[in-house]
Amino acid sequence: MPTLLQTVSESILAPGGLSIDDLEPLVGELSVGDVDFADLFFERAEAETYSLEDGEVKDASYHRDAGVGVRACAGDKQGFAYSSEITAARIREARDVAIAIQEGRGPRGGVNLDQVSTPKLYIAKNPIPEKVATDKIAFLLEIDAKARARSASVSQVQATLSISYREILIAATDGTLGADIRPLVRLSVSVLAEKNGRRERGSSGLGGRYDLQRLLTDAHADQLVAEAVDQAVVNLDAVDCPAGEMPVVLASGWPGVLLHEAVGHGLEGDFNRKGSSFYSGKIGQQVASKGVTVVDDGTLLDRRGSLNIDDEGHASQRNVLIEDGTLVGYMQDKLNARLMDVAATGNGRRESYAHLPMPRMTNTFMEPGDATQANMIESVERGIFAVNFGGGQVDITSGQFVFAASEAYLIEQGKVTAPVKGATLIGHGPHVMSAISMIGDDLALDSGIGICGKNGQSVPVGVGQPSLKIDRLTVGGTA
Repeated sequence: MPTLLQTVSESILAPGGLSIDDLEPLVGELSVGDVDFADLFFERAEAETYSLEDGEVKDASYHRDAGVGVRACAGDKQGFAYSSEITAARIREARDVAIAIQEGRGPRGGVNLDQVSTPKLYIAKNPIPEKVATDKIAFLLEIDAKARARSASVSQVQATLSISYREILIAATDGTLGADIRPLVRLSVSVLAEKNGRRERGSSGLGGRYDLQRLLTDAHADQLVAEAVDQAVVNLDAVDCPAGEMPVVLASGWPGVLLHEAVGHGLEGDFNRKGSSFYSGKIGQQVASKGVTVVDDGTLLDRRGSLNIDDEGHASQRNVLIEDGTLVGYMQDKLNARLMDVAATGNGRRESYAHLPMPRMTNTFMEPGDATQANMIESVERGIFAVNFGGGQVDITSGQFVFAASEAYLIEQGKVTAPVKGATLIGHGPHVMSAISMIGDDLALDSGIGICGKNGQSVPVGVGQPSLKIDRLTVGGTA
């Protein structure tokens, strides 16, 4: 049986007349002058999407792409060029552009590539051919029928199936030679419910790095329909949300997106190297309440944000960022790690071969504590219980955020009472981390739907947290 490296090289390199043996001289040609580090990033990708709206296919698409990105780094400067044609001639043309950032042109010697060990965190399989198009559409039609059958108030149903498959190959002047095969599937459901002239939406999703057989089951269809429809129906009876500063209890799981956006980005190496993060220069200092431990872990099995190796060929790992309230580390790619004189952490990620890598999150979450969600709610005289989030805005540099809760409830005298509409949570991420007074024992990761944007690039991620009690948080409401 061919190895993963052999499989990927045959798929990516062979069509252009290249082989693994050609990589050492091609990478060696990037080792010139004052170039500190350089790499070649090869990719072949496929993506397929089906979207159903009110029982009709509104969108069906298939996309296939392949190419190579060539990068050279000299100090904090990066030269980069890419080509959708993978041949020695095109790589050398891109090389000439990439190395234009450095001054000396003399070669420094050859490069010896050494294959990195690749873990097996997910299947090395293309999920797209597993089912024919008619079967995929039929499954989405079943979801439409199930949603309408669950509640007579459902007036619109949208269901989307997204499937992608990526093969990557990396060769670098530090000797790195790595390959990976990455499947990714996602199923999303959104419904609109109506009652007495009022309309409310509910949504749900599921996904990960596994095959279609595992995703497209009746149990998953029932689960997503129930979550989306019940959320919309509950919101039909929601009352106006009160406004002001008050205690907030966050549910476990997807509400970790607030942690990801308002805190996680501030722990990425590039922001801290440039001094533009709230957390810059604070290693060893207390930046959150005691008991708060924040982790980024790219090694979780089958998770959406997991990677066998990152997009620089570095093995993914578990990185503790905040431990018991104290800042202990940042997420690093190779460039920022070298400039900050620390080790890379397996967080170098890029959207595609046409993009530069940068420090990015994988699966970011808070470790559990020993409190129960029930105890948190019982301790609140009047506040908000936020179960699910929709959109939000975050200033990554400052940590200021505004998040809209898509499902939230009043807490009155220690009990969850009426659902509320128009609830927004407003605050400063680092300050919120210091206002956490109770950490739940119910850590949960999201269901596999996260997408993170940074500098115009999008990558799949995971988020998570246990239930949390925040003693003071500004709530924007409609009451």
